[in-house]
Amino acid sequence: LRAVQRRALLHRQTRGYRGVFPFLRALESKRYKQYIRVFLRQYQLAHACPSCGGARLRAEALAVRVGDRSIADVAAETAADVADWLRGLALSPFEREVAESILVGFLCDVGLGYLSLDRQTRTLSGGEAQRIALANALGANLVDTLYVLDEPSIGLHPRDIHREADHMIELGPGSGEAGGQLVYAGSVEGAEADGTLTGQYLAGTKRIAVPSVRRRAGPRWLSVTGARLHNLQGVDASVPLGTLTAVTGVSGSGKSTLVHDVLYRQLAARIRGRHGAKEHLGEQVGHVDDLTGWEGLDDVVLVDQSPIGRTPRSNPVTYVRAFDEIRSLFASQPLSRARGYTPATFSFNASDGGRCRQCDGAGHLQVEMVFLADVFIPCEACEGTRFQPEVLDVRIKGLSIHDVLNLTVDQAIVRFRHQERLGKALWYLQQVGLGYLRLGQPATTLSGGEAQRLKIARQLATLGKRASRRLYILDEPTTGLHLDDVRTLLKVLERLVDAGHTVLGGVAGGRVVASGTPEDLAQQETPTGRYLREVLETEEAVATGKAG
Repeated sequence: LRAVQRRALLHRQTRGYRGVFPFLRALESKRYKQYIRVFLRQYQLAHACPSCGGARLRAEALAVRVGDRSIADVAAETAADVADWLRGLALSPFEREVAESILVGFLCDVGLGYLSLDRQTRTLSGGEAQRIALANALGANLVDTLYVLDEPSIGLHPRDIHREADHMIELGPGSGEAGGQLVYAGSVEGAEADGTLTGQYLAGTKRIAVPSVRRRAGPRWLSVTGARLHNLQGVDASVPLGTLTAVTGVSGSGKSTLVHDVLYRQLAARIRGRHGAKEHLGEQVGHVDDLTGWEGLDDVVLVDQSPIGRTPRSNPVTYVRAFDEIRSLFASQPLSRARGYTPATFSFNASDGGRCRQCDGAGHLQVEMVFLADVFIPCEACEGTRFQPEVLDVRIKGLSIHDVLNLTVDQAIVRFRHQERLGKALWYLQQVGLGYLRLGQPATTLSGGEAQRLKIARQLATLGKRASRRLYILDEPTTGLHLDDVRTLLKVLERLVDAGHTVLGGVAGGRVVASGTPEDLAQQETPTGRYLREVLETEEAVATGKAG
């Protein structure tokens, strides 16, 4: 468009037409609604305020200085630097008493001394956010308090985990219906002797074996030059295509920034063109001086731990597209044909189907509590079955559509072993270790690790359908997984690589300190190198002992 046309389209308001910017500005008054905020964010980018330069304070506030620094200058420093600065200040007794209430030392105690005080919380990893909450608890000086930490080692490097627990409680023995029992309670040493699943891994009798042969790196490489964002300042890195590559480092070293914000977003924009660029509207895309080797990829797929759906209608069986087979199977029954039922009749998403009219197929009603979290109560009309009573009359092997959705993946594979297409779709869920999930389990009840493995299962199902070379980017794929689950996951990732794809996993930073095979890194004096050396030496000792 010419400049005058573009300006008219964006700004002019005439009869029957409202310019783009006037339309968006009019929505600002409704930002209290979440979906409005999300919508507007797609068309916004953050820029530093020209008046305060991003300091968020007026000139009068910035004029106040302590030790020749304004509050904005101090907030831009890391917690460790601020702690050093405070110790070096010459303060009066009253000022020293005030300074003691500044709790940056606790951030250093939990390993977050590298964070700047003005860092936005939305840019933090899950592990960093949890440790900030822990630092806050440490500073509260409470006594006789029980602190409950949910997976506190998420996203942490072994260097950041200094010791095992004093007492251990293990639930199991398996997942889902096979769990729910107290398997062991006692010391860690006792678990090793007791022989539980976790104890076997602790004792070393069961382990994730080190591959005897490594894949050759190259000749095709994906290389990024001059990556810049957050603490990455001109990083150069290369990923060998057709391999399983891990990006590792201590917490906060820039792993997610490099893998997600730089590599993924840059590749999506290049491979998918304008559509890829549109995906990242309102988000920061890391800068690169150059990116080579991407022409050898047909697509890039981000397999993160975000939910597969935000409503209870989303579930495992719909996500892997197996529900189509189930609905067709029910529609083919004699009673369905006699009543004129179609596959849509057995959908709880189709408004013209057989779903319950009162809850619209949700199985429950949502009660808004205004200032409290919303409450969900079972639908009185369908009693939580999601469907109209007459639809539940249709049965296969004595099971209604509601009964089938309540089966676990493992149970459904046995029940429908003669249904090849359905069994294959469910088999992929079983392969990623999710055989314990119920087919209709709401997506809102799944953990991040379960959601990520569901996405991997969906990708596995497409391997034979398209001959393409994809780069799969996994952000901390082992979060929330037991060592036995990690072993299963690694087998799945190996299948992706064997099919010709590339898998890249992101687990004081901002620069590449070493690269190569695990054996290469074990020779380096880095935090990862030291832990790899210990693991590989243990593996070699075990192998030698067996050989003897």
